[in-house]
Order: sequence, then structure tokens, then C-alpha cells
Amino acid sequence: MTVTTQPYRFTLREAGGALGDLGTLLPLTLAAITVAGLSATMVFLGFGLFYVATGLIYRLPIPVQPMKAVAAVILVAGVSPASVALSGLAIGLILIALGGSGAIDRLGRLVPQSVMVGLQLGLGLGLGWVALGLMRGALLVGGLSLAVAVVFLLRRGHAALATLATGLGLGVLLGAPGLSLAPSGAPAMWFAQAITADDIRIALSDLALPQMALTLTNAVLLTALVARDRFGDRAAHVTPRRLCLTSGLGNLLFAPLGALPMCHGAGGVAAHYRFGARSGAAPIMIGAVLIGVAVLPGDWRAAFFAAIPMATLGALLLVAACELAISRRLFDCNASCRPVIAATAAATVLVNPLIGLFAGTVAEIVRKAIVRRQRA
Repeated sequence: MTVTTQPYRFTLREAGGALGDLGTLLPLTLAAITVAGLSATMVFLGFGLFYVATGLIYRLPIPVQPMKAVAAVILVAGVSPASVALSGLAIGLILIALGGSGAIDRLGRLVPQSVMVGLQLGLGLGLGWVALGLMRGALLVGGLSLAVAVVFLLRRGHAALATLATGLGLGVLLGAPGLSLAPSGAPAMWFAQAITADDIRIALSDLALPQMALTLTNAVLLTALVARDRFGDRAAHVTPRRLCLTSGLGNLLFAPLGALPMCHGAGGVAAHYRFGARSGAAPIMIGAVLIGVAVLPGDWRAAFFAAIPMATLGALLLVAACELAISRRLFDCNASCRPVIAATAAATVLVNPLIGLFAGTVAEIVRKAIVRRQRA
């Protein structure tokens, strides 16, 4: 892959932007570690190394996130570390096949612009709902954190840093619930245990296949779209094909070591950008922080996360959700495209992005038929 020559900006503003996607990264990751019995050291080491590699490859604030459908199944059903690792390997192979063959670029050209806007709106609304859930447990802390974020964003200050500092202070004063991670030692690596046929079935049918719809829409097609919207020609190399390949290689390298399956994400691009990140320095900096977290002793790591109020992360996530949902294309579209966008967004929120893609495509076909009839 060709590396562009965009300069790195190791500034305080860039550091604040690096923290913008913590509202997505931390809650899902810590919950998955606890429920599935994953090694916290290997999970955070995987995120850290993948983030650093992403910053070096793209030289833009392209995020690294836990795969949300995989994490959701882990939290609901409770799966083994072997199933988690095998799902990461399967997803990695599929993504490399789609990227290496160029099939993902052809798929991207087939998706209508109105459907892409609807997917973006639906994912933004879904993230906003998750954010409100995080804030619900400590409304005062969440509300004040959100107010600080908005004020600093309007003044073009260091919003993410100020919001986290506010949350940490309020958490101490008001006893707001923080993130939870057991301080116990790392569990045995998954490949040191017996792998059953049920582990393989769960990895493929329950984890990998449901995740692919979200990965191809949010982590590949929409990530490329949002990156171009935010960075213009600087993001010319952030293509669906390359996003497929980096996500695929990241999972093939780190899933066997016990990392949680990872991908990029449109919401993460919006979050990093909204809080000030403009270069590859942001993913490198947050990657270095996550590597540092990975090597902390277990009890120190648990205390570190317990100090961060969930409501404050919810405030950061809510800002990022609004940034993702409200796009220029949403307001510039033709009036006839708005029902397509609405149908796509509704199906995405109520079911999942795959159904949103299908619903939007059907709505777009109907729209074109109506427009042709009116012109006849």
C-alpha cells in the first residue's frame, strides 16, 4: 500500500482528537473482556498496535473499533475465547478476499448515494441511542460533560480533554459509576484449550456472518465516504479496498493472539475529526496509550478505568453520533431522495445495516420508477 506524505501533527489539539472515539471503544471492549474471559492485555495490545499501524498507513485519523455485532453477541450469549478468535480469523479472510479481488469497490459503486446517506443517518441515530444509555446512569455528570464538550467545541478549544477532565472531577465528587474491569490475571490463551465443533459453529454463524453486514457498510463503505467528506483529496487513498485489506490483515495478525475482532468505522472518523484530529498523529497517540494500558498490572488497569465515568463517555459518543448523522448530503439531496434516506435510516436503526441496505435499495428502485413515470 502506498503511504501518502501528509505531515504528522503531534499537538495538544491532535491529542484531544485522539480521545474522541473512546465512547465507542471502551464500553464495548471492557464488557466483552469481562463476559468472554478474554485477556485484557492482548485485547488492548491488539487495539494499540492496530491503531499505530493505521496511523502509519493512512496518515489520517482513521479509527480502530471493536466489531459491534461480535461484541453484542458476546454480551448476550456469552461465547468462548476460541469462538471470538476464530471469528476474527474468518472475518479477516473474507475481508482480504473482498479487498484483494476488488469486489468491494464494485459493490460500493452499486450502492446508491441516497442509501449511503440513509445508512450514515441510521448509524448516527443508533450511536446516539447508545450514548443516551451510557449517560442515563448519571444524568448530572453526563449533562455537565456534554455542556463542557459543546462549549469547548464552539470555542474551538480542546473539547475532548476538557470533557474527560470534567468527567473525572465530577466522578470523584459525585461518585458517578465508572467503567468496570476485573483486576484478575490474564486467562489462558484460547489455543491452549480444546476447540470444539460448537466453537467453530458459533464463530461462523453467530459472530462472523452477522458482523459482515455491519463491517461492509459502516467500517468500509461509509468510512471511505466520511473520510472523503472530512478530508477531501487528502483521503483519496482511503478507499473501500484498502479499508478491507487493513481490517482483514489486522484481524489475521491479532485475533490469533487473543485480540477482540477489530475494524474501522465511520463514526470513529467523525469523532476524531470533530474533536480536533487532522493527521495520522492521532491514531498513533491513542495507540501508544492503549499499548501502555495493556502493560499495566491488572489492578492498576482496573482502577484506571473505574475512574472514567460512563456518562462522560456517553457525552463524547453523543457528539460523535450527531457529527456522523448530520451530513452535508442529507440537506443537499433532492426531495425525491428523502423517503429513500428515511426508509434506509429507519431499517438500520430498527433492525440492522444489512436490512437498511436492502430496504433502501428497494426504496431507490421505487423512487426511480416514479421519477421516470412523472417525466414520461
